[in-house]
Amino acid sequence: MRRILLLLLALAAPAAAQDYPTRDIRFLNAFAPGGTSDLLGRVLAEQLSQQMGRRVVVDNRTGASGAIAAAELARSAPDGYTLLLVSMSMMAVLPQMQRLPYDTDRDITPIVNVANVYNILVASPASGIQTWQDVRRMAQERPGALRCATVGPGSSQQLSCALFMSLTNTRLEQVGYRGGAPAILDIVAGRVEVMWGNMPEYLAQIRAGGLRPIAYGAASASPLLPQLPVMSQTGLPDFVIPNWFGVAGPGGMPPALVQRINAEVNRAMMAPEVQRRFEENAMLRVGGSPADMIRQISQDRERWGRVIRDHDIKPE
Repeated sequence: MRRILLLLLALAAPAAAQDYPTRDIRFLNAFAPGGTSDLLGRVLAEQLSQQMGRRVVVDNRTGASGAIAAAELARSAPDGYTLLLVSMSMMAVLPQMQRLPYDTDRDITPIVNVANVYNILVASPASGIQTWQDVRRMAQERPGALRCATVGPGSSQQLSCALFMSLTNTRLEQVGYRGGAPAILDIVAGRVEVMWGNMPEYLAQIRAGGLRPIAYGAASASPLLPQLPVMSQTGLPDFVIPNWFGVAGPGGMPPALVQRINAEVNRAMMAPEVQRRFEENAMLRVGGSPADMIRQISQDRERWGRVIRDHDIKPE
């Protein structure tokens, strides 16, 4: 009887994918409103709602570095009506740092990588720091005296700081915050000297003069700040850090449904309004197949696994 049911479900899956969606879709977001993840999720949800004729409703489920939202996804039916905007940290870092209430590989289905948000180094104008080489020099002269803001163990901010220390053989004091906003306020006030993180979160303060942009952590220059030095081109070739975001579903989704959602998201990323909003917020479109996303996850697990072990990074 079980075999018959499975066969019937398999035969019905292509038809269900063809008719999808027939009702509203819940789009989980693991991070608080106002950050890069929230902005990206809402831009994508608006376009998907328009092109699919059903509302894609953003549902922010914050906490535990994304594990709360991921656990909610893992408990959901694999019917495409609950999706999650996942981050590099959630898929490649968190599973290596702590025991989770779900199996990332079994209970989450990668669908499509959406955007790369490249890393930027910013400094307090009061710090006197003008270049990333200044950070290296100051950290070498006074190990542990230079303070680097992060937003928790395993965050892209902390991993970036740890990678910099590894590549330059230096030591900075990492100061943890509960979110990017309070960290930025302390840098603007001069209580912390530097921070690495997602460029979109710093643009307002950079334009207002509260933060000094120091260097860009990509393979080539930023279209928004083309004069900003690129770390990989000025002495640290391995410092290229894309913090990517993608769309995932619950484990066990039918392949035909995965392909249908993949096609819709790729189509959404080609919309002129989505392209405009990505560009003005320093987000680079990725797209591609589910297999492409799975390869990216595997590569990042290997890369960041070494950093996590070398710096003994553990959850709080």
